[in-house]
Amino acid sequence: VAQIGPCVNMANHLEAPNEGDWGRPIADDDFEQIAAVGFETIRLPVRWSSHANQAPPYAVDPSFMDRVDKVVGLARASGLRVILNMHHYDELFVDPNGERERFAEIWRQIAAHFATADEMVWFELINEPHDALNDSNLSATIEPALAAVRATNPSRWVVVGGKNYSNVDSLASLPLPVDDRIIATFHYYDPYQFTHQGADFLTNPPPTGRDFPSGNDQARLRSDVANVEAFIAGRRVPVFMGEYGAYDGIALDQRATYYKAVHDAFEAVNVDGCVWGY
Repeated sequence: VAQIGPCVNMANHLEAPNEGDWGRPIADDDFEQIAAVGFETIRLPVRWSSHANQAPPYAVDPSFMDRVDKVVGLARASGLRVILNMHHYDELFVDPNGERERFAEIWRQIAAHFATADEMVWFELINEPHDALNDSNLSATIEPALAAVRATNPSRWVVVGGKNYSNVDSLASLPLPVDDRIIATFHYYDPYQFTHQGADFLTNPPPTGRDFPSGNDQARLRSDVANVEAFIAGRRVPVFMGEYGAYDGIALDQRATYYKAVHDAFEAVNVDGCVWGY
């Protein structure tokens, strides 16, 4: 089921504090163009937490809900699968216990709103758990949100990722809910010294000049692919790569080499991925 085909993240749009803060807003014809060049799926990062009240019942701004609804509709009208996630819920990563109820109730509203969407719309509960949200409390945090989703969407596919920004190693200890409609995910930005070199969004980015492949890069990639393949065989859960990419300040030929290497390596074991980003 996780054979999602070519996939692209709608990066820096709805997960910005406000759409347009990190570039232009999503255009109505973006999805026609995305489909026309061969993509089959989009992953839609959304900063829901910035558009929901802090006090119960944690109401999501109706105008923002309508905007997300329009974007999902445009993507589906172009024949694209949509992986709708919750992105940049920073408070949850600082205080999972304190934010657990709000997290679940926001998902209750999202799920109810999209309950009539077709099966080509998936939900991803939380992007890149990290800091205080880790294996020790991930189940206790996501299971109330999953229950809120299941109240109106009993059979929709739901995506779950692990600790440490859902890096590839997080799969080994990923706690999965007991649910037969769960898909696991991981993100791949290795080697970090290559993919994040010179990144202007980091305080201390790795120095520029790092080529790919260098040293043991190819051996590490083969090892990571083998570990993902072992996870699928051992846990019997579908899995896809929710993000992979390299900073766009890196020379184009080097980025192309990296993207092809990562894509081809995981595709060889039937693991599809979503490039970061559009």
